Amino acid sequence: MTRAPSTSTVAIHDEYDIVHVRHAAREAASTAGFSLVQQTKLVTAASELARNALVYGGGGQAEIAVEDLGGNPTVRMTFTDKGPGIPDIEAAMADGFTTGSGLGLGLGGAKRLADQFRIESVPGRGTKVEISMSVRRSSGS
Repeated sequence: MTRAPSTSTVAIHDEYDIVHVRHAAREAASTAGFSLVQQTKLVTAASELARNALVYGGGGQAEIAVEDLGGNPTVRMTFTDKGPGIPDIEAAMADGFTTGSGLGLGLGGAKRLADQFRIESVPGRGTKVEISMSVRRSSGS
């Protein structure tokens, strides 16, 4: 059975909005039935991507959806901005690459934490990053 997704949208205009994204991600993960470890991974990825949207994209939004696809609860998060875009996505995905003052671990780290990761960027028009994570069930349950 497939249920309609539960979706929330959080505007990202300042540092406080990153906190709101983190809260929305944790609530979605809890609703989906994620373990504490999974919740932490999802919130960490959400925080990194929200910060990127704010710092490098000049702000944007996060759309966070809980979906139940065939009995497999999944949280899908989409971050969009209308900033300068990323001219070289491959370079931006490499650990240590940054155009700012950060450590250059945000995009690559978010990719490693997620089950699925997709990025689209057009220089001068903005960036869209979508990640998703599904509930992990122990083999005994």
